[in-house]
Amino acid sequence: MTDTTPDRGREAALFLQLVLGLQQAAMVALGKLMNPMTSKLDRNLEAARNTIDTLAAIEARTRGNLESDEQRVLTQVLTDLRLNYLDEVKKG
Repeated sequence: MTDTTPDRGREAALFLQLVLGLQQAAMVALGKLMNPMTSKLDRNLEAARNTIDTLAAIEARTRGNLESDEQRVLTQVLTDLRLNYLDEVKKG
């Protein structure tokens, strides 16, 4: 018989992995991290904005359902990405 009870620790780790993976993708799109496919710094502000909006949607849809550490990481990632995005927009 299989246990179908969700493992909260595993779910939390997977959630944080998702958030941090999206953060990394946004940082690549902002040209802040090297693109692993091209080994270059590429900038795609539209892709970065879409990724930031995706994280904001995740935040809105999970509000009230996250553990405090999950919420803290998500909030910090969004704040960091938004500031980096504004920095890149100002550069033109």
